[in-house]
Amino acid sequence: MRAVVLNCSLKGSSETSNTQLLANVVESALRERGVDIHTIRVVDRSILPGVSTDMGEGDDWPAIHEELLNAEILVIATPTWLGRPSSVAQRVLERMDAMLSEKDAEERPVAYNRVAGVVVTGNEDGAHHVISEVSGALIDIGYTVPGQSWTYWNMGPGPGPSYRETDHKHDWSESTGKAMASNLFAVATALATSPIPAPPS
Repeated sequence: MRAVVLNCSLKGSSETSNTQLLANVVESALRERGVDIHTIRVVDRSILPGVSTDMGEGDDWPAIHEELLNAEILVIATPTWLGRPSSVAQRVLERMDAMLSEKDAEERPVAYNRVAGVVVTGNEDGAHHVISEVSGALIDIGYTVPGQSWTYWNMGPGPGPSYRETDHKHDWSESTGKAMASNLFAVATALATSPIPAPPS
């Protein structure tokens, strides 16, 4: 089984990502179940604006799209800014919109029989809103989003230290991340055995 983690931090891979630190918990729990993980720091790639799979020269999205089609599990990891998903996460979802019209060999939407979850960090409120926005978009595209397939960390109201600057509530975020991984794996395994059929015509 394969999983893709799209880290939608605003920071490039040369910088430490708080979001990645929490996503690492989910990745580790998936690896314990034999899942192969590929993590992509999306901001390092040239993802052109649009709602097509391939926007032409200079667009790195087609390679990421291919990764999505080769994975049974997707994790979108995003920081919270102004109570919302990052602009990088929004662009990812906009590009994934093209998958609505793409079909597999059995005429099912290509996202069918794939599962998805969400990791959110930020020292401000808004995590549940971010989880709802991202999960709702993934469901629209055709992914199965299992119950409690998310984890988050925030410091609470107002400004404060980042995830890596404090141990505050890490235990809860990490245990929830491990549960997220377990649920993603269980449902992906179930769908492999009993896949969702193509929608009625």
